[in-house]
Amino acid sequence: MEPYIPLKTSLEVKGIQRTCINVAGILHSLAFFIRAGITTRDINRYCIEEYKKRGLVSSFLGFKGFPESICTSVNHVAAHGIPDNRVLMEGDILTVDLTAQLEGWHGDAAWTYRVGNLGPDARRVIKAAWHATSEGCRAAKAGGRFGDIGEAIQTAVARYGCQVLENFVGHGIGRSFHEEPMVLNKGEKGTGRPLVPGLVFTIEPIVTLGDVTVKTLEDGWTVVVEGGGLCAQYEHTLALGGSETRILTFPGGQAPWDYKTPPY
Repeated sequence: MEPYIPLKTSLEVKGIQRTCINVAGILHSLAFFIRAGITTRDINRYCIEEYKKRGLVSSFLGFKGFPESICTSVNHVAAHGIPDNRVLMEGDILTVDLTAQLEGWHGDAAWTYRVGNLGPDARRVIKAAWHATSEGCRAAKAGGRFGDIGEAIQTAVARYGCQVLENFVGHGIGRSFHEEPMVLNKGEKGTGRPLVPGLVFTIEPIVTLGDVTVKTLEDGWTVVVEGGGLCAQYEHTLALGGSETRILTFPGGQAPWDYKTPPY
């Protein structure tokens, strides 16, 4: 039997959207804060202060024992990087993953930032991740299938000669941080469970340049690519309606696919 997938009412979507708008606002503001010479712990402190201002509560802090309020993944760190005293250097790329709750509703998004001028490999993996997430979002339409999303993601990534880390997936979100459905980053168009109005979930492929073999470090959280390839990730929370899909973490009336490169 397939797992139950909770559907959201329009009122519940509005609750999730309020959280998502705040999360997206913090990610936008980080573009003016992140620079060479600061540490990922500095970024963590900044986000904690922003959470307080906005009435948000971190969904990460204490989740299965996670020790900090955000995830900061630098260069070859694929996911779940723990903020620490590492100093950001010119040419680094950094993914900040924020999940927070407001009045019991969770919102989830991630963004990869450049630190100063980047080399060609870093620029390529960032563009691949941006287009993969954007095309996955574009394919998420009521009346389609989950396989449509996976195919769109892998097709976009392949254009850049990059790879998706298959063990990491998107997920439903609402009153809980992680809900059904699991959203695979590979698939075949026209396959999988149907996409129906009321679904709220994330799309969040992690893209790397080469080897997709990963390992978890001794801290029990930080996942790195063993070959040392650079990783990038963008994540959005989406809500499917009957006639449109709303990107809740990309407010402003435009969609991610309207931009050839990340707007900040």
